[in-house]
Amino acid sequence: MATKGNPGDNRTRRSFSIFIVVGLCCFFYLLGAWQKSGFGKGDSIAQKVTESADCSVLSNLNVETHHGDEMKKSNNLQAVSKVLKPCEDKYVDYTPCHDQMRAMTFPRDNMNYRERHCPPENEKLHCLIPAPKGYVTPFPWPKSRDFVPFANAPYKSLTVEKAIQNWIQYEGDVFRFPGGGTQFPHGADAYIDQLASVIPIANGMVRTALDTGCGVASWGAYLFKRNVIAMSFAPRDSHEAQVQFALERGVPAIIGVLGTIKLPYPSRSFDMAHCSRCLIPWGGNSGRYMMEVDRVLRPGGYWVLSGPPINWKTNFRSWQRPREELEKEQKNIEDTAKLLCWEKKYEKGETAIWRKRVNKSYCQERKSRVTMCQSTNPDDVWYKEMEECVTDYPETNSADDVSGGELKPFPERLNDVPPRISSGSVPGISVEKFQEDNKLWQKHLNAYKRVNKIIDSGRYRNIMDMNAGLGCFAAAIESPKSWVMNVMPTIAKKDTLGVVFERGLIGIYHDWCEAFSTYPRTYDLIHANGLFSLYKNKCSYEDILLEMDRILRPEGTVIIRDSEKEVLKVKNIVSGMRWNTKMVDHEDGPLVTEKILFAVKQYWVAGENNTTSST
Repeated sequence: MATKGNPGDNRTRRSFSIFIVVGLCCFFYLLGAWQKSGFGKGDSIAQKVTESADCSVLSNLNVETHHGDEMKKSNNLQAVSKVLKPCEDKYVDYTPCHDQMRAMTFPRDNMNYRERHCPPENEKLHCLIPAPKGYVTPFPWPKSRDFVPFANAPYKSLTVEKAIQNWIQYEGDVFRFPGGGTQFPHGADAYIDQLASVIPIANGMVRTALDTGCGVASWGAYLFKRNVIAMSFAPRDSHEAQVQFALERGVPAIIGVLGTIKLPYPSRSFDMAHCSRCLIPWGGNSGRYMMEVDRVLRPGGYWVLSGPPINWKTNFRSWQRPREELEKEQKNIEDTAKLLCWEKKYEKGETAIWRKRVNKSYCQERKSRVTMCQSTNPDDVWYKEMEECVTDYPETNSADDVSGGELKPFPERLNDVPPRISSGSVPGISVEKFQEDNKLWQKHLNAYKRVNKIIDSGRYRNIMDMNAGLGCFAAAIESPKSWVMNVMPTIAKKDTLGVVFERGLIGIYHDWCEAFSTYPRTYDLIHANGLFSLYKNKCSYEDILLEMDRILRPEGTVIIRDSEKEVLKVKNIVSGMRWNTKMVDHEDGPLVTEKILFAVKQYWVAGENNTTSST
């Protein structure tokens, strides 16, 4: 005999269906308003959905019917939110941990003053960073590689300072990037072709690259079409706005420097490292900077040095430096490379290339000549001082093995089991767990696309995953149209950033109680999975959300996935932040306690008489 259904269950299902329809409708209504002053006039998909949907049902939505008792218990979290005001217009390009005035109070030795120096609690800004007047949505990739709207980074000094080096040109209301550089006057493509005659760039074995002292990151920009992704960095304002230009172009970059602190990457991360006249004193400090490059370079990886002192005999006059000084510098570099067990593969003109040996069996002669690092964890780097020591290779079973494990060419390595997992180097993460997580994030991403149908349209170029885990969100969203900065919180229970790099993705260590090393408005989409549960009782949610707002572009999108309680806390704060939000249930239904908050940052600029609206 059929059992009569529970009327409460029917109401739950009906309310849930209404909730999803309303969520889709109103989210696309927000997306349809995008690019108020940009080069496009909104997304056609969003407009069609908006035209066909009836948002009038919003007022009849009763969320209590499908959240039940837990929602009632959480009502105390929904107090009237604080309205967060705009910051003064002078803060449009504020970089809290790389503030110029604060930097000048620190020692200049070894570039210490150019490193991260974050404000104390009483100096933090508790306001919203405005966009500059006239700010527009960047061009889509690949046009953005070559053109950046002047209004987004209105600084012309580089067009004068680097005029003869083909870095950047000002043309009307845009900057144009011809793809040149100090060391590649014939363009980045020709320069990369030269490197590719020695380095196997074409076959997928070189996937991740590090560009030290990157300038406007043209090298990284032109590597994309070779299926190589470069992590570029340069100090704040050595040349004005260079990292900002890189990110406006849609190229991965952070504000950073080789100074006194270790680079924020795990050991054996990069297939290739590069310096094109980056002004780093490689021959000084007892080889400390080359030793740090060695730490992050995977066995078998390549180091490229282009510019002084290479070919000093020909160029010492044009460089206006003494022969003896340049000769000594190159000798120090060559000697350090031998101690590091790097094999010189090439030198022509002003470019030299070394290759790191694949394991320690090739390095027997260095045992008595170098100091080996004593640390048992070469990935423990956050605010750790750089050492004058050499990071040892992981052990191998034979002289032919690649230390740390051999990687497949990209894109095969993206979903292949990473060596750190297959070897059991990450406690608690088995091969099965890795494969399950991959499938789970494919499912999550498909659910995101049902709400935001333009995720993989090319609309979002610069994407950040604030709590990257195994990199499965980035792997699921992998596309030539976008790239993901996978962030490993320093307080995470498991450090899996090495796994992320072994998959052919890029990432960085960071503590979200501090500001990220980037300019404002540098990410199109920010994803935060379990981040607020992780930072519960660690630091202020408001500070984290203000930092997310700082680095998010106007009309950019945020997706926050967390427990219902934490999502409600977040929603309450952002209702005073000029974000339009929509909270939806887990794709498996309303009884799952995990919820998702979608948000779109409103468009507003400096000097406007805006009021903050609640959602």
